[in-house]
Amino acid sequence: MPNHEFVFKQFKINQDKCAMKVGTDAVLLGSWVNTANAESILDIGTGTGIIALMLAQKSNAIIDAIDIDNNAFIQATENVADCKWKNHIRVHHVSLQHFATIPNRKYDLIVSNPPYFIDSSKASEESRSNARHTDQLPYVDLLKGVLQLLNAGGKFYVILPTKESEQFRDIAEEHKLFLTKLTRVVTRTDKPEKRWLMRFEFTRKSFSEDSIIIEADERHSYTDAYKELTKDYYLNF
Repeated sequence: MPNHEFVFKQFKINQDKCAMKVGTDAVLLGSWVNTANAESILDIGTGTGIIALMLAQKSNAIIDAIDIDNNAFIQATENVADCKWKNHIRVHHVSLQHFATIPNRKYDLIVSNPPYFIDSSKASEESRSNARHTDQLPYVDLLKGVLQLLNAGGKFYVILPTKESEQFRDIAEEHKLFLTKLTRVVTRTDKPEKRWLMRFEFTRKSFSEDSIIIEADERHSYTDAYKELTKDYYLNF
């Protein structure tokens, strides 16, 4: 399979134009999100459009997918046009900061696989750097956008590395957005915790926490839990 194409069970992702390729984080997040009762969904920083398509596969919601990068916008638009849910997904070339100022936009569910590097060295390619670093979408701006766009009873889902997740959780709580579900992601049994999958809501609720290990004791030896989570999407599961 060429690197510019990634095939899932019910859709295909072309990624020749997009700086950030299909990765485990996006698949984890798209698989983990519970779309039950969601009639409207916003995907912030859609990239190739993968998460928007994953959520379209398991819901009847109207989905808006936004990205500030023009190549990502073009790529996501092409991928959406090529899928069976194209009438349910709208792709927008816009920043979250601007999108949040448009009147009468509210969502039952918001999801983001956001830029996360704050102080590490940057990639040489500008579009890839923008996709990975928080310069154009600082955590405070992301949260302000979510606060503006999320319905009162809505849910916000996000994935971040562990260190950044702890910072993000604290900032979110300062803005009265509370962590209600957490899944800690471990890439392999002999590796440290790598990511947090997080769900936030406006109301404090009983907190749910668990963990998932992706690989057992060697590369590509996937655990039953990871296969179960992603089986609706990956061809081999």
